[in-house]
Amino acid sequence: MSVAYKNSVSSRRAAWRTISAIQNKEEYKGSKYLELIKSYRKKIEEELENICFDVLALLNESLIPNARAVDAKVFYLKMRGDYYRYLGEFLGGDKQQNVIHNALDSYEAACKEAENLKSTHPIRLSLVLNQSVFYYEIIGEVNIACKKAKAAFDNAIADLDGLEEDEYRDSATIMQLLRDNLTLWMSDMNDV
Repeated sequence: MSVAYKNSVSSRRAAWRTISAIQNKEEYKGSKYLELIKSYRKKIEEELENICFDVLALLNESLIPNARAVDAKVFYLKMRGDYYRYLGEFLGGDKQQNVIHNALDSYEAACKEAENLKSTHPIRLSLVLNQSVFYYEIIGEVNIACKKAKAAFDNAIADLDGLEEDEYRDSATIMQLLRDNLTLWMSDMNDV
């Protein structure tokens, strides 16, 4: 279910980014196709909004309240934060502030639950990865994004030794993404 929704949303998010870039370029040129471009962008936004709110309803009404295992609860809370984050990428005004607030609450609730998981647990690591991306991309808080990503990376690196091979591979992959983001974000901070 998670993968199906993720694939559906990912293609639309990519389309939205592309059409937004085209719109910016065409606005600069004063294109006669601007209204058509805006109309297509609005259509993509409506589809994204509908899918995200469908997922959020499923999470809020069924999956989160019925999750018993800690890793399931963390996963669903993280997922809720992610879908609010996706909405925060394109909504504006009060709607955007509302989804940002909901994303923050979801990620924080997931972090609280994740304290019961090992620092190397892939769901805990992916939570921090996504939460740090939220702080970086949506809120623009580079320092908080870096601090959260670095703390998760450092804690997990200290606990890597005792992991089984499969668990090690999953954790190491997410840790590499954390490190890649940290490298990119730190260079952005140095460029400013």
